[in-house]
Amino acid sequence: MRQAGVALITAVVVVAIATVMAARIGTDAALDLRRTAGISARASAWQVGLGAEAWAAEILAEDKRSTSVDDTSENWAQPVLGLPLDGGTLEGGMEDMQGRFNLNSLLGADGAPDEVSIEQFRGLLVRLELDPAWAGRLVDWLDPDTVDSFPDGAEDGVYLGQVPPYRAANGPITTPSELLALPGFTMEDYLRLRPYVSALPLGTRLNVCTASAVVLAAVLDGSTDFGDQEALARNREQGCFPTLEDVRVTLGEDDFQRLSNRLAETSNWFRLVSVVTIGTSQLSLYSLLYRNQTGGVTTVLRSLGTD
Repeated sequence: MRQAGVALITAVVVVAIATVMAARIGTDAALDLRRTAGISARASAWQVGLGAEAWAAEILAEDKRSTSVDDTSENWAQPVLGLPLDGGTLEGGMEDMQGRFNLNSLLGADGAPDEVSIEQFRGLLVRLELDPAWAGRLVDWLDPDTVDSFPDGAEDGVYLGQVPPYRAANGPITTPSELLALPGFTMEDYLRLRPYVSALPLGTRLNVCTASAVVLAAVLDGSTDFGDQEALARNREQGCFPTLEDVRVTLGEDDFQRLSNRLAETSNWFRLVSVVTIGTSQLSLYSLLYRNQTGGVTTVLRSLGTD
């Protein structure tokens, strides 16, 4: 009897171990299958994102061939909403990055502070209820020297005191998110400013046809003659507004000439946002596109998940 009882217990233990092992093997197999499906979906989404870039390049090239002005009534500015894919969807749109204030314009070609741009940036900060002193701190972040500008500058002496310590870039920025490296510049500040600023090459002009109302007001000596964002959107349904001629009339010849080499009605820099959903996987691809004078388009920068 005792041997039979031991055998029974042994059999129960063996069955329990086998059950646990089978459950573990089944769980691992299901997880592996899920991982494989996720990796496959993400790889497919990446390829779709690259395809969206190629599509955007074709649209921008055709736009260059057919028009001499870039405004928000054109095909490139129309969003794509829920385009069906095999097993998913594609959403996205393009934005003219020359409709934003270029942070790198705070310095001139000689590396010295550009007082006109600095004053414009201060005006933008004030309109967004941010401290205008950030203009001076950003100038020191960009300029090649290591001397604090008065009264708002900050150079290595400030940054080396941070935890962890680091140095000022002392060169152009490649993304507006570098603003978060300025001591005290919070994520809340960044999110408020982000929609209105870009990080483009020095000398890139502001496109008045696509700039927001707050950027136009900051750049055009505080002029609000072109209305708020709602009024701008209505006036832009049929094409460029304001035109350079509208700006000339509003500012007067002298003030217009002072700013004319900073303004344009055309653009070369665009940002494409592609959101690809396949199954339960989603990929957001941010692509900075440069269109040259002949219409050729190059992807200069890509980022995933955030711009």
